[in-house]
Amino acid sequence: MQFVSVPPCLRASVSLWLAMLKLIETNVWPLALTSLVQFVLFLRWIYRRIRNDELMRAFVEDMAMNHLPHMYDLLEKLCDKQGIDRDPAPPIRWIDLSDRNN
Repeated sequence: MQFVSVPPCLRASVSLWLAMLKLIETNVWPLALTSLVQFVLFLRWIYRRIRNDELMRAFVEDMAMNHLPHMYDLLEKLCDKQGIDRDPAPPIRWIDLSDRNN
């Protein structure tokens, strides 16, 4: 069995390579932890944004379907009481843009 002699310049690069691998191994855990924390914070943000959109949609739908007709009735009574000519109340139509059936 013969041993091949390795030139000193290659020995230095191998030892440098091993030192870099050791450095990378020590930095993997903080990198993985910060990446995980950022991912969890992103998930929380996207969940809250979606939830906020759902709440806003429910609020607008509730206003359009339940409260606006009552407001128009009260405004009509005020106009009649004060003698103000008014246009007929506009029809309230709720358009469901998320309905996939139509």
